[in-house]
Amino acid sequence: MSVEKIKDVYLYPMAPAENNASIIKSTAKRLGFDFCGIAKAGFLEEEAPRLEDWLNRNYNGEMGYLSNHFDKRLDPTKLVEGAKTVVSLVYNYYPSNELPAEKSDIKLAKYAYGEDYHFVIRDKLNEFLEILREEIGEIDGRGFVDSAPVMERQWAQKAGLGWLGKNSLLLNREMGSFFFLSELIIDLEVAPDTPLAKDYCGTCTACIDACPTDAIVDNGVIDASRCISYLTIELKEAIPNEFKGKMENWVFGCDICQDVCPWNRFSKPHQEPRFQPNDELKELSKSDWQEITEETFGKVFKKSAVKRTKLAGLKRNVDFLTSN
Repeated sequence: MSVEKIKDVYLYPMAPAENNASIIKSTAKRLGFDFCGIAKAGFLEEEAPRLEDWLNRNYNGEMGYLSNHFDKRLDPTKLVEGAKTVVSLVYNYYPSNELPAEKSDIKLAKYAYGEDYHFVIRDKLNEFLEILREEIGEIDGRGFVDSAPVMERQWAQKAGLGWLGKNSLLLNREMGSFFFLSELIIDLEVAPDTPLAKDYCGTCTACIDACPTDAIVDNGVIDASRCISYLTIELKEAIPNEFKGKMENWVFGCDICQDVCPWNRFSKPHQEPRFQPNDELKELSKSDWQEITEETFGKVFKKSAVKRTKLAGLKRNVDFLTSN
């Protein structure tokens, strides 16, 4: 290895894997990602028995797809041929302004007020890969944003971006948990980061105590079939009567376990224009929600993640609340 001596300081050329890591992290920052962590792709051995047990307990409810592609879910090298590296990315969505729920008392999860994050982040991941190919050379890989069997929280922890809280979400000491996770799985050798080994939740049980449907059954273990997010989005049948009076006006998703988390006092407003609520959504009153039509639904939620429920699902959720 050549060494260049400048003013008695020896400068060693950066190894290729380290140079790749530097390029990836600078690109992430340029594209607006708040944090970027890197892990070596491989089998998540410790997660296999946990995932199997969780599925055996039917905590996935009607989300049968979570039992599909078991091997791929645990090993990204089976998902992307030749994969060597998982790049985990954090993108903030904490709102900068008062949310429209103050007017109608009907609540959406904070991430759902703006444009669907799948579109916003997928655009960035595509651009990310293009930049890497320009700066490094031919790279094979794919970008993922909650759209494939990738254990994103586990990979983010392995990449040093945070730890898994009692509510099962990834927590970051600098910004809490109001962020999206996404990944680049690529066939490039990149110097990995050190996993965060410490759990900074300590003895805090705020999220467990606050959950109105008792969905957090153990430290980091969620019975998804009892989670308000599942009940309002994933569940296609009628919401069980046992949850009457426990939904706290959530009609799409839920933020309760995040709102009470002490680490979210460090949340800062996002800088993404596409996440701002549209004007039509801001003007919906409670009666507008109760009487929402196909035309209004299509106009207000044209680019929103709320479209996942379709009009029938949203009306079911609103009716369930108002019939309490």
